[in-house]
Amino acid sequence: MMKSMKTTDVLSRREALRLGAASLACAAAGCTRPARTGNSESAAHDQPTSPRSQPATAPAVGEPLFRISLAEWSLHRALFGGQLNHLDFARMAKNEYGLEAVEYVNSFFKDKARDAAYLKEMKQRADDAGVRSLLIMCDGEGALGDADDGKRQETVENHYRWVEAAKFLGCHSIRVNAQSSGSDDEQQRLAADGLRRLTEFGAQHGLNVIVENHGGLSSNGAWLAGVIRKVDHPRCGTLPDFGNFTVGEGKQYDRYQGVAEMMPFAKAVSAKSHVFDAEGNEAEIDYRRMLTIVLAAGYHGHLGIEYEGDQLSEPDGIRATKRLLEKVRGEHRRLAGANRSRTAIRTMQFF
Repeated sequence: MMKSMKTTDVLSRREALRLGAASLACAAAGCTRPARTGNSESAAHDQPTSPRSQPATAPAVGEPLFRISLAEWSLHRALFGGQLNHLDFARMAKNEYGLEAVEYVNSFFKDKARDAAYLKEMKQRADDAGVRSLLIMCDGEGALGDADDGKRQETVENHYRWVEAAKFLGCHSIRVNAQSSGSDDEQQRLAADGLRRLTEFGAQHGLNVIVENHGGLSSNGAWLAGVIRKVDHPRCGTLPDFGNFTVGEGKQYDRYQGVAEMMPFAKAVSAKSHVFDAEGNEAEIDYRRMLTIVLAAGYHGHLGIEYEGDQLSEPDGIRATKRLLEKVRGEHRRLAGANRSRTAIRTMQFF
């Protein structure tokens, strides 16, 4: 366990200046919240896979800076232990935690991807609860960057059923892994090839294929950003996770640098949490710094709570993460509001 970092309830001067600059640039450009498109939760899901060159966008007046969703993995102990039925996940997200969007994990309905009756029941329960299905996290389907072309294609096709299931459920994406072997350059080329093939299939269904930093080379932000550039498809992007930065041999990639490198391609974001201090801050991850990076990139979609700690129970860990996200979101909102007021005053003084 990492030693708890000291954070305060306000942004550091450097972070405030960074966010303030982004907010002022947006205000000056008259930015508005991107329009929703198809199954995407915002236009960010259809952005080209080159880094954003435009100023950071801002949500419309009255809209939150970002929304909060629940990743199913936060309840993996309850699910694997039989205390929670996967079909009840969406309802629990709404009734127990007040969250209206969820991110599924294929491990909890692995044999149901093409079970029409089961998927219909999943969708109906989510709809009845007023919960939106955002994406399916897909594991255990092979290496998309397998050095063997036949096995690589087999892995691509293994994911087809999850694309189809995600489409039926109303999701905007499936999350996959960029697993491969060989030199760094070889793995980048192979992973990009497999991802491109799968993304082309996903695009036919109006679905995105997004890659999470999930260990190994994929936890190297620069490497993963390079993979997405090689794929070169607007439906392929990233899912930056605040916590997965072990690159192997006990080495850790700088989490803040990694998230910053992945955010230009982000179509979803995972708010990982493990341990909380007495003030309710995540003890290993500076959420204020992370959210400054996320918002400065112009992202205003969902942040998915993914609690993986053992200090708190799963329900308490989810609630603690939600409180922290809401708290820091409020701080950013107040700062953005102050920046808009200063901009308006300067404009009036100019005239």
